[in-house]
Amino acid sequence: MTFRQFAFNNVLRNKRLYIAYFLSSMFTVMIFFTFAIFAFHPSFSRESINNNVLFGMTVAGGIIYVFSFFFILYSMSSFLQSRKKEFGLLIMLGASNGQIRLLVFLENILIGFFATISGILAGLIFSKGILLIAENVLIISESLNFYFPTMAIVLTFISFVILFFCISVLVSFILRTKKLIDLIKGDQQSKGEPKASVILSVFAALLLIAGYGIALYVKGAYVIYAMIPVILVVTLGTYLLFTQLSVYLIRKLKNNQSVFWRKTNMLLFADLSFRMKDNARTFFMVAIISTVAFSAIGTLYGLQSYLTKEVKAINPYTFMYKSWSDDTEEVIANDISKINAILLEEQIEAKMEQLELTYFDTPIRYVDELLRTNGVLIAKSSDYNRFAALIEEEELHPEENEAIVVEQSDAMLMMGAKASEKLKESTIHLENGQVIQPGDVIESEVLSEIEGYYVVNDKAYELLGTPTSSQMSIVWEAIGAGNKQTVEAGRKLAEQLDFKVTSIDYTIYEINKEFGPILFIGLFIGIVFFVSAGSFLYFRLFTDLDEEKRKFRSIAKIGLTQSELKKVVSRQVALLFFMPIVVALIHGAVALTALSRLFDFNLIIESSIVLGSFALIQIIYFLIVRVFYVKQVKRSVL
Repeated sequence: MTFRQFAFNNVLRNKRLYIAYFLSSMFTVMIFFTFAIFAFHPSFSRESINNNVLFGMTVAGGIIYVFSFFFILYSMSSFLQSRKKEFGLLIMLGASNGQIRLLVFLENILIGFFATISGILAGLIFSKGILLIAENVLIISESLNFYFPTMAIVLTFISFVILFFCISVLVSFILRTKKLIDLIKGDQQSKGEPKASVILSVFAALLLIAGYGIALYVKGAYVIYAMIPVILVVTLGTYLLFTQLSVYLIRKLKNNQSVFWRKTNMLLFADLSFRMKDNARTFFMVAIISTVAFSAIGTLYGLQSYLTKEVKAINPYTFMYKSWSDDTEEVIANDISKINAILLEEQIEAKMEQLELTYFDTPIRYVDELLRTNGVLIAKSSDYNRFAALIEEEELHPEENEAIVVEQSDAMLMMGAKASEKLKESTIHLENGQVIQPGDVIESEVLSEIEGYYVVNDKAYELLGTPTSSQMSIVWEAIGAGNKQTVEAGRKLAEQLDFKVTSIDYTIYEINKEFGPILFIGLFIGIVFFVSAGSFLYFRLFTDLDEEKRKFRSIAKIGLTQSELKKVVSRQVALLFFMPIVVALIHGAVALTALSRLFDFNLIIESSIVLGSFALIQIIYFLIVRVFYVKQVKRSVL
């Protein structure tokens, strides 16, 4: 048997240990290959495709490639740590340090080559479905038809062959074989129970509390200023949480006899106590990487949701027209004719209402920059109610001596006071000398493009005098029209009437068109990060499998039953999988809460969807791994 055959057979004999490394590497190759398919797709070479999509794909591919390097390097290092005894036996049989390095080099090249080929093949199999998904998510006019991606295959193959070659050279170069006795007994030598500093444990708790407190306390633009300090504080706190605080808490639980001696808790806590030193770094990496994935995807999804809902809040009508200050009646009539012609062309039936927006001088005319400098809008209740009826808003019926302050629904939190606060402090003077003091403040979607305004009784409105300025506002609410019809009508209106007309469906379409690629790319990168985090846990778990088999084989001889064995092993695997993920979910929830306070916008639904989806994936992953892990341990005991 040649040395190359020996390396090949060695990989086959250790297939259980290498399978996660191989599958994770293959998945990473497949993701990179998918981005390459997009980047070299013929449709992206046409001018009709947004260049931001191509640029985003290129950047994402670069991020995945760089991350893949460190991920594969870490994975390979974990495998080498679990093979100390094997290296010791090879040295006893006469293998030199150079031969062991060559063996590691050949094994890694072999796995890397087949992972690259498998990743490309898997990408080709799923490419049609992924292209169909991307075509809808990216919202592009061109069809992303299937094509044979020759350039993508060449780029992916060359890139990852180079990556695996560099990692193989680096790993074989830095490989240290240590002394023979250390290699033979490396997995049997106790590292001793880790110690925890009380001061550092308290410091870890204080850092996390301070980081969470600041993130949840600040509002508006202050969230951005606090972001970097909070990230640094929480990151340091997370590291100390796993290296100090968790060790301290485990020791406290061990000292509590009622807990420690209860059923199989002794096995669980004793194992945790000795393993935390090895697991702390892995837990920290998984928690931080998962937090990045949760926060990135949650932020992108939340921001897209915020933008679309903000558009609906500002302009709830299907179409809205506002004249310019210097427009004549003839220009306005001509514009309305164009709008009605386009609606007729797209077969859109709509209800139309119009009113003249009148602005009046008030004592707060120049006080608040949120208000218009040409006065404050005052609308009579009959006009307000006509517009409210179109979108089924509640009507307002103020008394003759009453003024109601109206502000935007879901108004964005700004630095300083809202317009409604200044409006409520002011007064309205009528021509007969009567002074109206504003009363209630309500939120409404009617005329919500105005930051704040008054609604008064029709009789009081007639006594306001001459307005300082006026503007014509006309709205259309479509009846039974499809989204494609209203989007196309909005596109035509934007081309012909520029900024005078706004279409809610077309505006949302444009937002999704610009934001879709970012969300799509962020989702893929987040998935790569999350899968990599799960792979780190898998490597950590199966690295110690042989030691676990010996331990439970010995414990079974003194009376451990099969049900107790399954329970103990399941608990250990659950703690390994969920301890860092739970921390990451809490970090992500705090980060998304801070984001919601930045925009003063409720992101509970979006946050729950993102965090819940990742939690569900982790639970499924845990259940699958637990089945195979318990089966392996049970087999060694029987």
